Amino acid sequence: MQNSYRVRLAKEQFTFCAAHFITYAGNICEPLHGHNYTVSAEFTGPLDENQYVVDFIAARDALMAITSGLDHRMLLPTSHPTIAVVADDREVTVTFEDRRWVFPKGDCVLLPVSNTTAELLAHHIGEQLLASLAEQGFAPARLEVAVDECQGQQGVCVWDA
Repeated sequence: MQNSYRVRLAKEQFTFCAAHFITYAGNICEPLHGHNYTVSAEFTGPLDENQYVVDFIAARDALMAITSGLDHRMLLPTSHPTIAVVADDREVTVTFEDRRWVFPKGDCVLLPVSNTTAELLAHHIGEQLLASLAEQGFAPARLEVAVDECQGQQGVCVWDA
């Protein structure tokens, strides 16, 4: 029988409060609203020379930095086919059909996603987490990131090496 190892991070500190809206069914756009998101990450892989799948502290600090950068911000998709996001030095203007919003630039996070769904937020967070850990020499065989937007309503993204 072969062993496998996992590390799971699911701390209260991996929470961010943010506003967003999504589109669905082609041309329906939700009203602007917010969530108290919580994030968890699970790493699977062999043990390294320190007997780690991943260093808890490195993973914790990386995930804290990522979620802190999203906290109390307006999350905007920059790759959406019908939502236009235009930023200048001071403001971000967003349009969808006949709707228009203007936000202070410092209150926004422009995300390279097509919609700010929990699934795509999980993907974005996971990509940043993998990049941060790679800089420190960690490359898990598998990563699962979950973004919970409503106490038990999660979007999950999984990477397999």
